[in-house]
Amino acid sequence: MQLPIALSVLRRNKAGVLFIVLQIALTVAIVCNSLSIIQQRLQQMAQPSGLDEPDVFTLQNRWIDSNDDLGARIRADVAALRALPDVVAVSALNSFPLRGYGLAWDVALDPLQKQPSAQHVAVYMGGTQALAAFGARLIAGRWFSADEVSPRRLDDLGSSPPPVVVVTQALAQTLFPGGEVLGRTVYLNMDRPAPTRVIGIVQRAQSSWGENVETGMPDQLSMFWPYRYVATRLVYVVRTRPGRVNAVMRAAPRTLFALSPARVIDDVQTISEARAQIYRSDRALALTLTALSALLLAVTACGIVGMTAYWVAQRRGHIGIRRALGARRIDILRYFQQENLLIAGGGAGLGIAMGLALNLWLAANAQMTRIGVGFLAAGALMVLGLSQLAVLWPALRAASVPPAEATRTV
Repeated sequence: MQLPIALSVLRRNKAGVLFIVLQIALTVAIVCNSLSIIQQRLQQMAQPSGLDEPDVFTLQNRWIDSNDDLGARIRADVAALRALPDVVAVSALNSFPLRGYGLAWDVALDPLQKQPSAQHVAVYMGGTQALAAFGARLIAGRWFSADEVSPRRLDDLGSSPPPVVVVTQALAQTLFPGGEVLGRTVYLNMDRPAPTRVIGIVQRAQSSWGENVETGMPDQLSMFWPYRYVATRLVYVVRTRPGRVNAVMRAAPRTLFALSPARVIDDVQTISEARAQIYRSDRALALTLTALSALLLAVTACGIVGMTAYWVAQRRGHIGIRRALGARRIDILRYFQQENLLIAGGGAGLGIAMGLALNLWLAANAQMTRIGVGFLAAGALMVLGLSQLAVLWPALRAASVPPAEATRTV
């Protein structure tokens, strides 16, 4: 072990050592937090929607003429889409998972409580066909019967709550942790309390806005109301037979325009396309942090290579004397590796402390999650490994200098 020699040499190069230590520390701090954020965003983007994603597409419809008899128009559209070949189910809804925006509601367990038991719960209104159109899985209870479903406009929602609802498993666990859910009563209108009964549980139905770290909006807290949504602007959710989604998606707008041209149809997309759109900023952030981390690692590696090469040039005489006294090439190589490990280790330790401080600030001001020990260790080990690789080339050059040539430079 050549630790005393390395420490003595490093004390004579304090400025260079301090520069590399700070550079490594900054790199470790940023890389650790970047890895944590990237992993968080990737998990967020991969959350299952609860829909039969490969075989479901949506289209937004907006009428541009009179609003008379909207209910009949919507029923005619649904019937026309359902009559298309390879269509399994169709539903007219106010929104759908991963749309980007939608209706949110608060849920209480007692009419007198001041704070709701669940906030920002996504609400879907699609009548008897919503479950089949989504391709979602009902794991308990039942879906709405035909006599429970009624037409409802958006302006009428606050007047009276629905008598029955179907909730997602996540919402059921939030409201009644560890207890029986079916048949329990909830309250959806805090101003005019009226009981609403839970009749079914859907395994999963992601919210319209998806996972949102910045706003803290819940991801899986959703519920279905027994209403046929009636509005000038709504979405049709169409589920097809496996592998036929693209063909039906091309035919659907033509079918609706043939029924009535006084409309605007846009946002014709699969759920996968909706997912890519809503998580576009998350994907961009992950790519940006990846590029930033790679750039920082490259700059750090270049700094280590340059500084070590400079030190090698300064110590050619010292290296030559050691070689003349019998030091092998592997001894010279091992010396520079150990010297670099001391510097990188100090920088990594400082970087972990800086990374924790940075994460605490992000958690307090940007609603980021607390960083795990694994990310701190991964970032530190990554930089340590890179440092050892970076010092290898100048160390090999130092080890390859002949003793006689090195001695002549003393």
